Amino acid sequence: MNVQTLKNKFGSVNYGQLLLYVFIAWFIIAFLIFPNLNVYHEIFFKNGSFSLDAVEKLLSSKRAMNSLTNSFILAVSLMITVNVVGITLVLLTEYFDIKGAKILKLGFFTTLLYHGVVVASSYKFAYGENGLVTNVLASLFPSMDRGWFHGYWAVLFVMTFACTSNHILFLGNAIRKIDYQTVEAARGMGAGAFYILWRVVLPVLKPTIFALTILTFLTGLGAMSAPLILGGPEFQTIAPMILTFSKSQTSKDLAALLALVLGLATIILLTIMIQFEKRGNYMSVSKVKSALVKQKINNKFANVVVHIIGYVLFLIYITPVALILLFSFTDARSISTSTITWDSFTLENYARLFTSMSALKPYLVSVLYAAAGSIGVVALALYASRILHKYKNSKLALALEYSLLIPWILPSTLIAIGLVIAFNIPRLIVGNAVLTGTHWIVILGYVIIHIPFTMRMVKASFFSLDNNLEDAARNMGARPFYTFRRVLLPIVLPSTLAVLALNFIKILDDYDLTVFLYHPVYQTLGVVIKNSTDAEAGIIARAMTLVYSVVLMVMSGITMYFVYGRGSKEK
Repeated sequence: MNVQTLKNKFGSVNYGQLLLYVFIAWFIIAFLIFPNLNVYHEIFFKNGSFSLDAVEKLLSSKRAMNSLTNSFILAVSLMITVNVVGITLVLLTEYFDIKGAKILKLGFFTTLLYHGVVVASSYKFAYGENGLVTNVLASLFPSMDRGWFHGYWAVLFVMTFACTSNHILFLGNAIRKIDYQTVEAARGMGAGAFYILWRVVLPVLKPTIFALTILTFLTGLGAMSAPLILGGPEFQTIAPMILTFSKSQTSKDLAALLALVLGLATIILLTIMIQFEKRGNYMSVSKVKSALVKQKINNKFANVVVHIIGYVLFLIYITPVALILLFSFTDARSISTSTITWDSFTLENYARLFTSMSALKPYLVSVLYAAAGSIGVVALALYASRILHKYKNSKLALALEYSLLIPWILPSTLIAIGLVIAFNIPRLIVGNAVLTGTHWIVILGYVIIHIPFTMRMVKASFFSLDNNLEDAARNMGARPFYTFRRVLLPIVLPSTLAVLALNFIKILDDYDLTVFLYHPVYQTLGVVIKNSTDAEAGIIARAMTLVYSVVLMVMSGITMYFVYGRGSKEK
């Protein structure tokens, strides 16, 4: 398509705009389409002709087939356990009148402060072979196996409580929007509290619960950190197996095929979710909605049981966080033995973070990667959203939007394998450069996996703009870039900065994608934290992991406050 065609289709296009259009088109082709198509080629056309050798190798590999089975077992199990726990948390904090609900909510909200490899390492520190909880249990039951916290049940336990953050955010928001008049009407007809909950409240939440169930299934299917740290040799899942196979030249095709299976499962499940959402909507409707009022549990026995459940869950959630925070201020002996005395407390670990370059380096590397990745994806989303907003009725805009949503339907392991395989040799599409093993491929990976979320949020901000503002600026002779910079950008900037902050926090301790792409000399926080959970890790490394975890949680807490807490107060 030449410049004149663009002018005829979109109006006046200056060369700066055209250059940006070309850049976005190149980015989509080079990093979203080519690497994923190349995976298919490497699997089925490795030697230039079609072959199913990789499929035969996969079917004959007992380890690979066991990992597939284990992943589906974990995913199905999490669908049940996460929904049970997540719905319970929301009911305890938003629906039932529970004493100390605000304190409970603080404990349940800890899942928003840390995730991924930090969660798995925290639970291992608390419940592992030398963990404080294990020490307490061993003192009560001397004959118990101190290595009890591993395998399927350990992974399921950790991921059940780690994956409820979506329920807290989205299901909690949905239940607060229920019209209280429907509850009062049911009570007026003689319905009991639990009948109302089952037949009136939960049906309204069906769409949200179903969406969260699919997301939970996908999380379990692609789980990396918890199975890798806690699964042990007896419970290996797809993602850790992909990592193992990807390290060997002779089994890279198996890694790619496993990643492809994971991607196909993701696409199928997301398609099912979309079809179910189209079938109908469940909502409470009235002319004037009234705010939901927390329900008292009149049955004394049931009230006691619900309170006990609430505080037991609170202890489960708060224990790893409290122990990480407490032991981060203790010396090496206390950390290694999980015992504390008054003489154990010290600031040496935190001082080491700022005085030792070896301790500070992973933090600086992660901060630089997170800053580059979050700024890069926001910049891309800003200009892409601008194009979608300006040319929203064009076919090219529609193609652009769907192209940028490709990472939404692919697991991060498949994206990582695609990048590694595609760019481990010179490619003309990137100027004959080899990107694998460089800083660029790490940053590209972060940008790619965060495009869908960033696009969704930034695009929503653009489509809420008043079109008259741009028309007025154009009538006053303002150029497109000036209009964007001085009129549109200041309006969408607050929400854009919030998205940037959320992306920064998510990238900071990422392990699942980073472990495939990082350079060994420049280890990130996620990689360092995972390595500290290995048996051969030194005590200094374990101590610094506690400090890293606390710093990450503080940063996440501040970010969540400014993105959600302060915003809700201002409203």
